[in-house]
Amino acid sequence: MATVKIVLRKNYQKKDGTFPITLRLTKNRRSKFLFTGEYILEKDWDETKGLAKKSHPNSSRLNNMLLKKVTEAHDKALEVEANEKKQSVTTIVKKIIGEDKYDFFKVSEVFLENLLKRKKFNQHYNQEKRLNIFKSFLGRKKLSFTDLDVMLLKNFKAYLLYERKVAERTAVNYLMLIRTIYNFARKEYHVDDRNYPFGKGKIQIKFPESEKIGLNREEVQLLETAEGLTPAQQHAVNTWLVSFYFAGIRVADVVQLKWSDFKDNRLYYRMGKNKKLVSLTVPDKAKKILDFYAGSKKKKNKNDFVFPYLKETDLRQEKKVATRIKTITRNLNRRLEIASEKLGFEKKLSMHIARHSFGNISGDKIPIQMLQKLYRHSSITTTVNYQSNFMHKETDDALEKVVNF
Repeated sequence: MATVKIVLRKNYQKKDGTFPITLRLTKNRRSKFLFTGEYILEKDWDETKGLAKKSHPNSSRLNNMLLKKVTEAHDKALEVEANEKKQSVTTIVKKIIGEDKYDFFKVSEVFLENLLKRKKFNQHYNQEKRLNIFKSFLGRKKLSFTDLDVMLLKNFKAYLLYERKVAERTAVNYLMLIRTIYNFARKEYHVDDRNYPFGKGKIQIKFPESEKIGLNREEVQLLETAEGLTPAQQHAVNTWLVSFYFAGIRVADVVQLKWSDFKDNRLYYRMGKNKKLVSLTVPDKAKKILDFYAGSKKKKNKNDFVFPYLKETDLRQEKKVATRIKTITRNLNRRLEIASEKLGFEKKLSMHIARHSFGNISGDKIPIQMLQKLYRHSSITTTVNYQSNFMHKETDDALEKVVNF
């Protein structure tokens, strides 16, 4: 007879220290774990009772939900044992989960919901868009994991490259998303691994090297002394320069800078991407732009934004803020492109190029460990790989030695 028990899965720990609460289904000494979607700190968990302690802020509500899930799972297990010839633990798990969970797009909905719960709004927007394109390619709204095979994925990649005309790296991003959702289904819903279409001899995820080109010193100086720009274009150039002066702050962080982030001629802010706390001195060139936005006010409201883009925006509405920043970024890039044409640039100018430009000008002049701090990279390997795009002196010297005879 199958048994169902609520257990804490201690071999899966999130960054916040919590562990997943799971249902452990056991039959004939074989066990499967069903994730409930709930996580809890070990100190708030009663191992003996298999329930949350009263120290957990929502213990009553959580425990009621868990007991309900146990009852439902136990009922399903009894139903299988009474009516099915095949009574393996996998058969029972499939009955508990339901057939819908073995549909790729049903699982993708859960995956997208999890992104929203984690407040990954930009990622949710991009991934939902990619899934809709995949659905459009298939011409149907359901896709079993059995049908999600190597040939289908190869055809989809060809469709992306030759019909939609996307870049190779973009096509790989689509495949990466499909693989991520498939892995999520394997972990959460025990989808059979035998049909897994990724890996050696199947679909392998390999990102092509991307070309990173930044402005050089002379081009940045042209931006600094630009004349004849409209006010909107000048705002865009100022925003770009502030990003560049602080080693390529990402656009989402730049537009959210407040006067309270500046203390004792230093910038203190927490990065939106990885939540790292950053402290940088304010270069004289940046101070000049900041003084321009401070205007004639002797006393600034510390909660005011430096730049006007998010004025009167409620930052508590995080999804709306993320959408607003996407629009702001698009407008900034459009104005930068027009400004660069006026200045005669051949390179495409965008907010993201500020980071590449800092890397290009720094080249091999700054120790890699210091660049890691300036870029706010968690791993020095990331810094080495990123900076290798802009360090050409040794290869240039080697080439010159051979051909200049």
